[in-house]
Amino acid sequence: MRLDKIKTQEELAEIVRILKDRGKTIVTTNGIFDLIHIGHIRSYEDAKKFGDILVVGINSDSSVRYIRGDKRPLVPQKERAGLLAALDIVDYVTIFEETEPSKFLDRIKPSIHVKGRDWENKYCPEKELIERNGGKMKFIDLVQGFSTTNLIKKIVEAYGNEK
Repeated sequence: MRLDKIKTQEELAEIVRILKDRGKTIVTTNGIFDLIHIGHIRSYEDAKKFGDILVVGINSDSSVRYIRGDKRPLVPQKERAGLLAALDIVDYVTIFEETEPSKFLDRIKPSIHVKGRDWENKYCPEKELIERNGGKMKFIDLVQGFSTTNLIKKIVEAYGNEK
């Protein structure tokens, strides 16, 4: 596992500053990423196409509980960060406490922030912040039929009555 890729936001802000000084394009994306599936992997691949360095921000356990309820996350934040860090396509991983990524993005100041196309016509609080910091928002297609919620439903349907 590449634990050296997991950074605090303060560490990451300094790394990103240095990389930008070297002409690198920094791309960010964020999410809960509770059960990693092919839709997530493809989204990281698509996001990375916009730049040189891919930074993935993940919601902390407490923010996931606030967003999804007490039964989530299924995988604790350290393990989720470790799984993402193990992927070659991901350059850095950080955990943020808030329910939305604005503070994380304001610290990192990415060149490009990527979200799924399902957000394209919705209010994204981070869009104004990204643009104010000189960056751009990009939206990518999602792999249809894949979501953590759908995976959980399938597991419950298949194994819900087993002891």
